[in-house]
Amino acid sequence: MVLGVAYAHTPVFNNPGYVVDSSGQFVRDSQGQCVRTGSWTPQDVVPECGGPAKAEEKKAAELTPPPVGPKPPAMAAAILETDALFDFNKSTLKPEGRAKIDDLIGKMKAHPEIESILATGHADRIGSDKYNMALSDRRVKAVKAYMVSKGVDAGRIETVAKGESEPVVSCSDVKGAENRHNKALIKCLAPNRRVVVQVKVQRETK
Repeated sequence: MVLGVAYAHTPVFNNPGYVVDSSGQFVRDSQGQCVRTGSWTPQDVVPECGGPAKAEEKKAAELTPPPVGPKPPAMAAAILETDALFDFNKSTLKPEGRAKIDDLIGKMKAHPEIESILATGHADRIGSDKYNMALSDRRVKAVKAYMVSKGVDAGRIETVAKGESEPVVSCSDVKGAENRHNKALIKCLAPNRRVVVQVKVQRETK
């Protein structure tokens, strides 16, 4: 009485542990299992007969990278900037200056990845260097206080006073003494009486 499926039993040339038929296929029993020879040992097991995958196949599977999701958007640094002008010899923030800073704060809310906030105070050249340095410091502190009142973290705002060292206009063609009585010069130098606020943010690139 013969059990299983009968095939011509020819041992595998380089693996005597299994029986193959004349076409070189592994002989299987009624359960679909490979028929072993009497000399089979665990070292003879092959993937086709339930053994582990070949080393090369296993290595290739390990090297296959897992699927990845969409790439995060590319980001680049960008500068948001505004300025606020001040009246002659004053450090009180004017309504126009508050409006500009309000607009800047609105833009900041659209870019939560803020790297730095720098406020720089300036003065015109009328008066002594020491006085103008102190005046520019009062101006920049007034701007910082206003930004903090609008919810900006005080610890994130760096302030710098430059005095009269970085003018944007020279007004060299205005005649007369450089003092508080020269109305034409005071008017011409207005752009120098300012605080510049620069906010460095991360912005998504196209």
